[in-house]
Amino acid sequence: MESAADAPRPSDLLAIAAAIPPSIHERASGVSTVAGMNVPEDLRYSSEHEWARRLDSESRVRIGITDYAQDALGDVVFVDLPGVGDAVSGGDAVGELESTKSVSEMYAPVSGTVAAVNDALTDNPQLLNEDPYGEGWLVEIDMSDPSEYDAMMDAAAYTALTEG
Repeated sequence: MESAADAPRPSDLLAIAAAIPPSIHERASGVSTVAGMNVPEDLRYSSEHEWARRLDSESRVRIGITDYAQDALGDVVFVDLPGVGDAVSGGDAVGELESTKSVSEMYAPVSGTVAAVNDALTDNPQLLNEDPYGEGWLVEIDMSDPSEYDAMMDAAAYTALTEG
């Protein structure tokens, strides 16, 4: 039986973790971190801190806010989303996110037509804080110009943006 004196101290564990190169964590998990924030490798990112995930090989993408954005906002208490069928233009404000700290605009990272909205956010806006890359998604857009998606940042570029 190991005695308490033989168990690793927290400072030892921190030193071991610090010695592991970040690239190993990223390759193992498929997620980069920015000051403790998750940046999934399989998504594309906007400079306004929205993410996009391609849902099919054609033109539909799911949009949400990044972990970095939800942390900066604080506790989200209200979400105002565009309606299904609304035309949106990449870079334009299309909704609002209200938190205990402020009200922030949500921007469409791509142009197209809103195909779906996350109605769960009406009653549970905190999903944006709890699961920004999963249940906290905002809208789905049928893109009119898929090259806009391709022009968005990859995880490495977004990480560089948020670290800068």
